[in-house]
Amino acid sequence: MAQFSIYFVRHGQTFFNLYNRMQGWSDSPLTAYGREIATGVGQALKGDHFDAYYASDSKRAIDTAHLIQAAQGVDQPLTSLMNFREVFYGYFEGEDSSRAWSLVGHEFGVASLHELLDHVSLPETRDIMRAIDPWHEAEDDQLYWERLNQGFNYLKAHHDHHEKIMVVSHGTTIRSIVNHFAPEIDITVGPKNGSVTRVEVDGDQIKVVDYAHELVTTTANQHL
Repeated sequence: MAQFSIYFVRHGQTFFNLYNRMQGWSDSPLTAYGREIATGVGQALKGDHFDAYYASDSKRAIDTAHLIQAAQGVDQPLTSLMNFREVFYGYFEGEDSSRAWSLVGHEFGVASLHELLDHVSLPETRDIMRAIDPWHEAEDDQLYWERLNQGFNYLKAHHDHHEKIMVVSHGTTIRSIVNHFAPEIDITVGPKNGSVTRVEVDGDQIKVVDYAHELVTTTANQHL
């Protein structure tokens, strides 16, 4: 029975984060602040040993992982897993976030995911988005979790014996994992760039130990 820890790190700030645009499978580079945060995470974890490093296959996650490794002074392989990508927003990829969420939350008169979560669950937001996507290509909750479960199964097949692994992933994916396995935790506020969320895997059981823990604080202005 697989037993190991996963440290999910949200990637550093990107230009789409800064400009408040929908960034799922679309990608944008890390800002200077985003690179600073990633390096700071690596410095904060310098004394920690990780048995393996993973990132989603989005460049912002891979770049963040490389900066963390460089700051830690480690030279270990980095494996990319598409399973831990961000949610796919379909037609709304790259859209201004307020406009996109105002369309998804039109029935409730809201213009942000934070406000929408006062009315519907996080899984329901995905179903609504796919329903109103003119191309119906945005991921609904079923498609999304089929992908994530494959990722968890991959990790379970490759790790055991209380190993500690890092996975650089994305804000909504991390909060979705927490919401799924620990629904009692308030995820209406998403994890900040560079924050760490830790889960323990014990066979088929996944326990959230820490959510959105910030290792780095700066005086820079971070836009989410």
